[in-house]
Amino acid sequence: MTPEQATFLLNAVYLPQIQNEQKTTRRVIEAIPADNTGWQPDPKSRTALELAWHIASSDCFFLNGMADGKFDPSGNQRPEWVLTPAEVLAWYDENFAKASGKLADMSPEDLARPVNFYGMFNLPAIAYSSFMVTHTVHHRGQLSSYLRPMGGKVPSIYGGSADEEFKMPATA
Repeated sequence: MTPEQATFLLNAVYLPQIQNEQKTTRRVIEAIPADNTGWQPDPKSRTALELAWHIASSDCFFLNGMADGKFDPSGNQRPEWVLTPAEVLAWYDENFAKASGKLADMSPEDLARPVNFYGMFNLPAIAYSSFMVTHTVHHRGQLSSYLRPMGGKVPSIYGGSADEEFKMPATA
């Protein structure tokens, strides 16, 4: 991949998609009932709060890994003060803004440079944007399926839900 191709992918495809998906992810985390964060559909499943944290921290893990040229799982530990969905979102807002800013500021050469992913992949940095988005969408789908059984409402994700009607943009 050339630096020019990597820059095109960042600006025309991945950065707008990543920013849009983050807004949707926020809405799903925000919909978790604060009094039922320990809910899980099965003992083998993560709790709602654990899953919300996994999504938020993984987004930042991928963004920082691409920008730093290495994937470091040490930042995925939930801080002791993060005990509610609102606190997950406070952490997510701050750290996502920093990490996505680092991605946006990458040079074309750095976007195209190979980054090792635990010996499994060695792809251009920008290619991990696709991994990030599919990982987030997968786990956000899990979390959205938790919402009704735990007493919450499912927000509009890619269209309306039974709980939130689709609204056509005013510019349409």
